[in-house]
Amino acid sequence: MNHLKTFALMAALTALFVGLGYLIGGTTGMLIALAFAGGMNLFSYWNADKIVLRMYRAIPVDESHPEPLIRNYVADIVQMSADAGLPRPKIAIIPTEQPNAFATGRNPANAAVCATEGLLHALTREEIRGVMAHELAHVKNRDTLTMTVTATVAGAISALANFGLFFGGDRDRPGGMIGTIAMALLAPMAAALVQMAISRGREYEADRVGAEIAGDPQALASALQKIEGWSRRIHNPTAEHNPASAQLFIINPLSGQGADNLFSTHPATANRVRALMEMAGRMGGRRRPLVETPAAPASRSTGVPTTPEARRGPWG
Repeated sequence: MNHLKTFALMAALTALFVGLGYLIGGTTGMLIALAFAGGMNLFSYWNADKIVLRMYRAIPVDESHPEPLIRNYVADIVQMSADAGLPRPKIAIIPTEQPNAFATGRNPANAAVCATEGLLHALTREEIRGVMAHELAHVKNRDTLTMTVTATVAGAISALANFGLFFGGDRDRPGGMIGTIAMALLAPMAAALVQMAISRGREYEADRVGAEIAGDPQALASALQKIEGWSRRIHNPTAEHNPASAQLFIINPLSGQGADNLFSTHPATANRVRALMEMAGRMGGRRRPLVETPAAPASRSTGVPTTPEARRGPWG
């Protein structure tokens, strides 16, 4: 059902693009704009992962890293990728204090998963596994390609809208200049709403598949609560300067809303946590209390509180 909804929303974006192009410049103008957008889409398809990784100054890491925390992070991703039947992705860390993570790449064979330094210092190992399993779920579901396509089409709609506002469109077409201007103003808003709706739907599905990969829905639920608490307090300057990339992250890195409304790129964290806890119940797992955002002093390296030392189980 989620894939069907995504297809329908992408079809709506395409129809909006075609309609706006025809209204502004007729068939010829629409085809020219479509060719330009196609070229941009092709460039993004082949280079999206490199662009995003360079934008966030991501640092590749592997099993030879001197820090045990990062070695565990790499080992868990390699193990979960194999369990999910995925090729080993590129693994990187991002030098920022805000706890967060994202995945990028055009397909599973060319994917990259990244966690911030803040995330590695703020969460337990089980929670980090849950977060990275969510990102591997995006790779498995090919969500990174879906979001690249929707972003490109939405961007093309905005470009066409600007063109229509500048030239006024064809006065001989239905609606004339006023209709063209109205469409030029409303089309980018409609495209953004569709893009955000697709993003929200993909997050719920990635939570479900990621919880299956990690085998611990409760750990992911706990991680989401912690990340949301810290993301509201710690700014991510790169994301602030590039808001279009916000949809890539597991939690909105910008100052966002707290509910599933039309203008949010991510579902409300409370709704995601509720769905994960229901999933844990169906899996027969023991429901443990979710950990609140700690109020301990910040760590020296990231400004994020360190994970409490009192642990039980195989990780400590």
